[in-house]
Amino acid sequence: MPAETPSPLPSPGAGRVAVVTGASSGIGAATAQRLAADGFSVVLGARRLDRLTELAERIGGRAVQLDVTSEESVAAFAAGLDRVDVLVNNAGGAFDAAPVADADLDSWTRSFEVNVLGSVRVTKALLPALRASGAGDVLFVGSTAGLVSYEGGASYTAAKHGVHTLAGTLRLELVGEPVRVIEIAPGMVKTDEFALNRTGDADKAAAVYAGVREPLVADDVADCIAWAVTRPHHVNIDLMVVRPRAQAAQHKVARES
Repeated sequence: MPAETPSPLPSPGAGRVAVVTGASSGIGAATAQRLAADGFSVVLGARRLDRLTELAERIGGRAVQLDVTSEESVAAFAAGLDRVDVLVNNAGGAFDAAPVADADLDSWTRSFEVNVLGSVRVTKALLPALRASGAGDVLFVGSTAGLVSYEGGASYTAAKHGVHTLAGTLRLELVGEPVRVIEIAPGMVKTDEFALNRTGDADKAAAVYAGVREPLVADDVADCIAWAVTRPHHVNIDLMVVRPRAQAAQHKVARES
């Protein structure tokens, strides 16, 4: 008799539900697409429902409008979820590149509302479901800007330092519980919107990446996120720093003429 064909191995995310915030573009969109490919049931949250819906339909996920700066929006989002195994706190961004002496406090408020308080709101709302899953993951998309200070745009570096210490504190508070706390801290990532939102000028945004050979792209970070949340659950990736080869540090970037 012919040998039986072995059954295919299950996808790493089979049977697990992953929530991705800020999923309408950039790293969030790439992460949602990658997790869906890995077998996760993906819930995509963001403010721009039109873009979110198009992506969700393409990857077989579920689009739910979410504004992480609104308590009411976060509560409604959480109430519509029956199960959560993975939370990717990705919603964030930089909104200026001004020195502290010229600080726009509205920009600072926006930065903290989205990057820090938004992550706190969503994590707090979904933590009961993550605990109930028996093997939950809270992943924060931080930044190398949260690990070192540099001049210009302190509203962003201060906020990402806040995300870094939020992840560290939560990990201490949840030790012994069935929930991992993971932080991925990317360096230079070229996306369609990040530098443009920060500078407000297309030419200035392009100059950020000028001459840099192969900066990271959103798919590179999504790959790191997917790897971290599919390790055996006794393995915790506390912090992963990922940069392009052309960037040795925040201030050391190789640029070709």
